Amino acid sequence: MADTSEVPEVDVHEAKCRIGQGAFFLDVREANEFAEARIPGTTLIPMSEFSDRYEEELPTDRQIVIHCRSGQRSATATAFLIQHGYDAVNVAGGLMAWVEEGLPVEGDEG
Repeated sequence: MADTSEVPEVDVHEAKCRIGQGAFFLDVREANEFAEARIPGTTLIPMSEFSDRYEEELPTDRQIVIHCRSGQRSATATAFLIQHGYDAVNVAGGLMAWVEEGLPVEGDEG
């Protein structure tokens, strides 16, 4: 999809802060992963559907904070969106880092 070598990243605490300030929170994991555990307030657009859905579903007027399980898929999505003119940042460490820091999660495993 895109080069991820220079993708802007924020840690989970900065991500939570930006979301609290109105950033759009995007999860790019697959639906089964989302059902198991998800961060409250996240919108799901799976990577397998991302290129078909992003233009219709993502805002262009605010920052998009993106996460996946570990930060790899979301880095790809972040780079892709930046190349297409969006203001996007990747959550370093993804959901795993979020859980490690004791931040809220819901779902089957949350």
